[in-house]
Amino acid sequence: MILEFGDTGYRVESLQRDLVRAGYTIEVDGWFGDETEAAVRQVQFDHGLVLDGLAGPKTRQALQQGRANSKHLRQIDLVLAAEYLGVDVATIMAVNEIESRGTGFHPTGEPVILFERHIMRRRLITHGINPVPYQHQQPDIVNHKPGGYFGGIREQNRLAKAYEIHAPAALESASWGLFQIMGFHWQDLGYDSASAFVIAMGQDESAQLDAFIRFIEFNGPMHAALKRLDWRDFARRYNGPAYARNDYDTRLAAAYRRHSQAMAA
Repeated sequence: MILEFGDTGYRVESLQRDLVRAGYTIEVDGWFGDETEAAVRQVQFDHGLVLDGLAGPKTRQALQQGRANSKHLRQIDLVLAAEYLGVDVATIMAVNEIESRGTGFHPTGEPVILFERHIMRRRLITHGINPVPYQHQQPDIVNHKPGGYFGGIREQNRLAKAYEIHAPAALESASWGLFQIMGFHWQDLGYDSASAFVIAMGQDESAQLDAFIRFIEFNGPMHAALKRLDWRDFARRYNGPAYARNDYDTRLAAAYRRHSQAMAA
């Protein structure tokens, strides 16, 4: 669970007690206000994490264990991404906050994925393989409709079953990492193969951010929308037609304002 400014309750009290034990001088009052947010940002700064002021799993781990996971995204990664894409850091921080899954790896070390059975059907056809027999035998793995998700680490089991059918198609049919970039984009994004793309996604969150940067750069209109802070156009292109129903554009705009103000303070 991610705690943020304005939250209240026992979870905030637990966070505040952890902050006090780590040497940060704040009041334990159960309210995530300015003082708590400033302390959270200081923890993130001290451990090289993204300075978003949100108390998520990475920040709590660093706070409780006294160190950050070496695979975690760092603030310098976002700074370099912003420079490369020609936008300000608050823009990348907003996208990271709203469009990423918060973590690119499971606690057991596997990259986060979501396997798409309808994409598997398409990729089999692309590779010259008739999908019909597999669709009859394993409809949760090959299907003309999306769905069949197990969620979490169990998506790796679906991927493994698809891999037995056709390895490249399977890797191309999952979305990977923090920003859930589909594997079938590997060639457009400059990777040597689907396998090379997947190896990169298993490296660390910085490599997953690199895939996102390549994806934005390849999609010129999306890149242009990001540069002019046109959150509606960006969300429509990045999230698809359901963007408005999920308020991606308004959430991106609000996150951008918050990060801009924090960086100007």
